[in-house]
Amino acid sequence: MPFSSVFLSEVVKAFDLEVVYDSGDIEQRRLQVADVTRPGLQLAGYYDHFGPDRIQLVGNMEHAYLDHLTPEERLASVSALFEKKIPALIITRDHKVHKEILEAAKANPTPILRTSEATSDFSSELVKYLKIELAPRVSMHGVLVEVNGEGILILGESGVGKSETALEIVKRGHRLIADDQIEIRKVSETTLVGRAPEIIRHLIEIRGIGILDVKELYGVSSVKPQEAIDFVINLELWDEKKTYDRLGLNDETTEILGIKVPSITIPVGPGRNLAIIVEAAAINYRVKKMGYNAAQDLVSRVFPGKKPEV
Repeated sequence: MPFSSVFLSEVVKAFDLEVVYDSGDIEQRRLQVADVTRPGLQLAGYYDHFGPDRIQLVGNMEHAYLDHLTPEERLASVSALFEKKIPALIITRDHKVHKEILEAAKANPTPILRTSEATSDFSSELVKYLKIELAPRVSMHGVLVEVNGEGILILGESGVGKSETALEIVKRGHRLIADDQIEIRKVSETTLVGRAPEIIRHLIEIRGIGILDVKELYGVSSVKPQEAIDFVINLELWDEKKTYDRLGLNDETTEILGIKVPSITIPVGPGRNLAIIVEAAAINYRVKKMGYNAAQDLVSRVFPGKKPEV
């Protein structure tokens, strides 16, 4: 699980920020904290519990406070902030940049950026972006598709039919997120998000044909840049000696980055239409989330009053 960081230049590009003052090292500045600060208290001189490694946002309140200061007081206020070696200062709502801010930024080389967005909206979007980019991550071999709004991660040994299944699923109107290699990020204690590495995005490998561009073949509606992982389907070659769950009463999970994701194991054998099975499994999972379990319902019909054994 590698330590993550994101370059400030990537944030500038992602949010189309105006560079008011370039400290000359925007391309090298790294962000390692998925949070931002509105430095109202700091501008007033209070620095206890201050996190200098966070991006600082100046919105309406901070701008109004600075407006009420004399030029000398304003310079002292912002200089104290920049002396903490913050990664960047972003001014929202296209507010003007006080000359004292520019002076302090040049004295303590710090990028000054600006956006026309409202402070609260921009702050929430930036935090969301940073949480994804800085999340703990792992790379897994498999296929990630979206079926009826559910993120389905298909795992299995090479050659078991994952890519062929994904292609058939796309043909049935669903969407491909990633084939072969999947970057999985833990964006919260309960949520995993998967995406394809940029170099192979929208591509799928089919043995005997080669590399296919799903977006070009089936249109933009057939692909999606990323998706939460809701359900895992493990494909394995049919083993005659193994007993497979026939009713669906057993609750399986697959652990990824410390999160247990609901899963099932599907044996692969001649004549099985895996795409239809995966689609049915995704729909069945969704129905279970809504409170209905067909297997338990069957048991209750056959044995009224008997609690299903899981």
